[in-house]
Amino acid sequence: MNRVVVGAQWGDEGKAKITDLLAQDADLIIRYQGGCNAGHTVVAHGKTFKFHLIPSGILYKGKTCLIGNGTVILPESFQTEIEGLKAENIDLSGLKVSPLAAITMPWHTEVDGYSESNAGKGKIGTTKKGIGPTYTDKMQRIGLRIEDLYSKETLSEKLDVILPIKNKQLKEVYNLKTYTKDEVLALCEKYAEIFRPYVCFDWQNLLRDAKREGKKILFEGAQGVMLDVDFGTYPFVTSSNPVGGGAGIGSGYGPTVIDEVIGVAKAYCTRVGEGPFVSELTDAVGKSIQDIGHEFGVTTGRPRRCGWFDAVTMKYACLVGGLTSIALTKIDVFDTFDEIKVCTAYKDTRNGETYTSYPTDVYTHKYLEPVYETHKGWGEDITAVRKYEDLPENCRKYLERLEQILETPISIVSVGPDREQTIFKV
Repeated sequence: MNRVVVGAQWGDEGKAKITDLLAQDADLIIRYQGGCNAGHTVVAHGKTFKFHLIPSGILYKGKTCLIGNGTVILPESFQTEIEGLKAENIDLSGLKVSPLAAITMPWHTEVDGYSESNAGKGKIGTTKKGIGPTYTDKMQRIGLRIEDLYSKETLSEKLDVILPIKNKQLKEVYNLKTYTKDEVLALCEKYAEIFRPYVCFDWQNLLRDAKREGKKILFEGAQGVMLDVDFGTYPFVTSSNPVGGGAGIGSGYGPTVIDEVIGVAKAYCTRVGEGPFVSELTDAVGKSIQDIGHEFGVTTGRPRRCGWFDAVTMKYACLVGGLTSIALTKIDVFDTFDEIKVCTAYKDTRNGETYTSYPTDVYTHKYLEPVYETHKGWGEDITAVRKYEDLPENCRKYLERLEQILETPISIVSVGPDREQTIFKV
């Protein structure tokens, strides 16, 4: 069974834990998009591991973990993550990097920081890690790839094309530092040494052999469907395709190898950064969810905006994300709540029109109000429950109502951060 793990909301849904659990049964784990703007937290063996680029399946010995061609890699961040894992004696012999992955260069982070700081009303809320500018240059065909670091001729020829364009932009558009060819060549030498132990030049045979031998493949996405550059709350989105379809593009496999797409969602919604969020709570209830759920960004430390579960966006995510089932996390956050709400529709305050399908023009979302249905809480600690039938009746009713609205089964229920605090619903 080859599976894709997709964030089904705005990221931060607990994908790393679900990926980590499913990695136990996988042979090859591939991270297929995004960069170090993503933060994945895994609690294992009494320790907390924070991943940004490296697939969270690395915690298992004997697994092959590939950072795919669809990712963008900031070398300094990669090196820091490697050193942190080495300090914890984590075996990195199975870690591989696609030579086709794009490199985030210093000018990318500088332009990202400048653009975000000077955006005014157009502020996106990026992590300023250079992700967007790296993808921009990739699509403009003036980016560098990992494989370029190991051919002096290729690198020299590419820089002769890239640097005149980049330096003109840096100087005349952004008033930022320009780069000489010698500076960049020296930098690339350092990058080559950072990646050398991990670059998989034989990636075609790696993928071909895994498929031929019937190995189990797990595709790991970053961010979430509502941050997808095509289907998310554009322009308040990331610069890649977290949806299930992105797994084929960003891994080297076609879509025919995928058997299942599991969408990870919280029992409520959170969002980091700017952008519309119809079910957002700015009152004491929202603060309570934030505090109980420890809702602070892994990469930035920023407090996450919190709100009730939004079934309108989730139903949309099931469609465009290609979800075959849902892994619902953090339902234990509601253990002390008397009542729980679910947003089932949006109401347009301008004309009273009600939407049950997601309106993609996010600039109209300021006129939308959530339409809620209310469910009774269960008032007991569920963090030790391991069987679905042992969950409180009101908890099961809440889950079953979500399945009904979304027309998609919930296959996994997470009742706490540890691996063991997981219910597999058969």
